[in-house]
Amino acid sequence: MRYIAIAAAAAIATSALQAQDSLPPRPILSIGNYPSVNGLRLNFRDDNLGRVNGVNVTIWSPYDPATGTVKGLALGLPVTGAAEIDGVAAGVLGIEASENLRGIALGPIGAGAGHDVSGIAFGGVGVGAGGSLHGIMIGGVGAGAGGDLNGIMIGGVGTGGGGNATGLLAGGVGAGVGGDLHGIALGGVGAGVGGSIHGIVIGGVGAGAGGDLVGLAIGGLGLGAGGTIRGIAIAGLGLGAPRLAGGFAALAAGAQDARGVILAPAFFKIERDGSFGGVSVSTVNYIRGSQTGLTIGLVNYTRTLKGIQLGLINIVSESSHPFLPIINWGSN
Repeated sequence: MRYIAIAAAAAIATSALQAQDSLPPRPILSIGNYPSVNGLRLNFRDDNLGRVNGVNVTIWSPYDPATGTVKGLALGLPVTGAAEIDGVAAGVLGIEASENLRGIALGPIGAGAGHDVSGIAFGGVGVGAGGSLHGIMIGGVGAGAGGDLNGIMIGGVGTGGGGNATGLLAGGVGAGVGGDLHGIALGGVGAGVGGSIHGIVIGGVGAGAGGDLVGLAIGGLGLGAGGTIRGIAIAGLGLGAPRLAGGFAALAAGAQDARGVILAPAFFKIERDGSFGGVSVSTVNYIRGSQTGLTIGLVNYTRTLKGIQLGLINIVSESSHPFLPIINWGSN
């Protein structure tokens, strides 16, 4: 009997929903939980919302799961929401779309969607999406998404995404994504990505990429990449990557292979069997492989040399003149 009662209740509920869905839209004004309205709709809390073309005003967030579409203005006094909001959404406290939020969203506490947020969104605390953010997003504390970031994303504390980013990311503390960045990333403390960066990255303390870093990179203390740093890179203390190509300045720098101009007042190192080509100026140039070009320092060391060493002590381990003061040269 129990299972029969449950089945009967489910059948009645399904019939009620189907009947509700079939109701014609109310024009001009509707008060209460009527599902479909063309005009102004006033309700305390939405349940099984259909579609509102116009203005939907609610006191509280919809019952789970949120349903329906608001096309026009969704106004929360203090909270509003729907499955889809397309237009302008504003809430004294916040706005939530269980699926997508498109248009302009203003939430003094927060604005978010289960899938994507597209357009312009401001959240006093934060703006977030389970999917992607597209447009201009500003969060007093943070702006973040489980997917991609495309546009301008600013978070008072941080900005981040689980996918790729294209555009400008800025966070008072940090900015980063799990994938690639094409654009600009600014982090008061740090900025970094799990993939590659193509553009400009600046971190007050540090900046880095799990893949390549191509463009301009600045780290207050440190800077690094898991692949190649190509372009111009500046760090207060140290920078390093398997491969360097371009112009670099840091107190200390290191790589497996490097090409370009290196200014490292304390120390510059090329790992065993690596290579360096270009100009390096450092107190100690320690090249445990081949050098092509010029090194200037107090102590210069390389295994093979095709170029010139200028310094107090110059060592070329595989040479007919392995040790010379002031200048050493080679054509290997």
